[in-house]
Amino acid sequence: MRAILALEDGRYFIGEAFGATGSAVGEVCFNTSMTGYQEVLTDPSYRGQIVAMTAPQIGNYGVNALDDESERVHVRGFVIEELSPIPSNWRSRGTLEDYLKRWAVPGIQGIDTRALTKHLRSLGAMQGCLTTDDITPEEAIERARQAPPMAGSDFVKEVTPAATYEWDPTGKESREWTIVKGEGAATQVTEDGEVFAELPPVKHRIVAYDFGMKRNILRRLRQAGFEVQVVPAETSAEDVLALKPEGVFLSNGPGDPAALIYVHKNIRGLMGRAPIFGICLGHQMLGCAVGGKTFKLKFGHRGGNQPVKDLATGKVTITSQNHGFAVDADSLPPDMEVSHINLNDNTVEGLRHKSLPIFSVQYHPEASPGPNDASYFFPEFARLIERSK
Repeated sequence: MRAILALEDGRYFIGEAFGATGSAVGEVCFNTSMTGYQEVLTDPSYRGQIVAMTAPQIGNYGVNALDDESERVHVRGFVIEELSPIPSNWRSRGTLEDYLKRWAVPGIQGIDTRALTKHLRSLGAMQGCLTTDDITPEEAIERARQAPPMAGSDFVKEVTPAATYEWDPTGKESREWTIVKGEGAATQVTEDGEVFAELPPVKHRIVAYDFGMKRNILRRLRQAGFEVQVVPAETSAEDVLALKPEGVFLSNGPGDPAALIYVHKNIRGLMGRAPIFGICLGHQMLGCAVGGKTFKLKFGHRGGNQPVKDLATGKVTITSQNHGFAVDADSLPPDMEVSHINLNDNTVEGLRHKSLPIFSVQYHPEASPGPNDASYFFPEFARLIERSK
């Protein structure tokens, strides 16, 4: 079946449909990760977007429930060069095509994703339409032009939980998957052969704002010794403090951070009353809460190969990122300092308060997919809490 990917500037690509049939509109962006397509599909930060993968073949290792980053697929459409016809991996429990059909997400393959990526890099991320409907490319272009822009959008309300809950009280969901087993290994082997490392004891009790949080963030927090109470995005600062947390975590999520005024207010209400650690959208909203501004990047940072420099140590780490907005360093007040920068474009990748126990990073220390260079931030949050007592 024919599929069309049309961009608002008039460029279009014709390829072969896979996944679900139908039509979807959203911001078209690209991700440079070589693996991790299932994590990309289920990351709530991609709400409202049509994602193109730059790796030439996708679907090689199938899909499985353990790799889901949330309860559902959030991308509106999926763009690839070639769909692997046969998944080959012992963990696979299904095909990518069936997975997209299950979640009613259309896909397109057989287009030149290199040309699409170069186009978006040159002109910037833009609204698009991915459709299998029997329409002309010109009609698809018009649908793309009618799509609402990403700037000013609040997708957080679509992905935040409806009520407060405790993350993984039994410890089953947070166990770290591993291949290490045998006599003397602190691991548990399940009936289907999966091997998990045992969890450490709980040391700190925190509250996590869920703006569209990936499950691997929650797993990493528990693996670092945190007991996590998850709250919806609109929870007031007073309600959070009533839970008596030792620290507050601000999660990743979709949309424009400047549009989330209600979140900025709650973060300000927590400053100086609890240690705070933010990731991705949480980092951007922390910048807004202290009086800073954010701006839309031309085509964003999405992939597992972004170089970030720690300005205090000079150390460079390769990081996993997924964001289309950034904090304006020049707009920050004197009591906030930039702690990390992106070496590709010098944008802000980390913030730290000069006197309060508050810090944030733009990238994803939990990876999934991507490198684990930055995983030390979770134990660093624990040390910050301990020093603040």
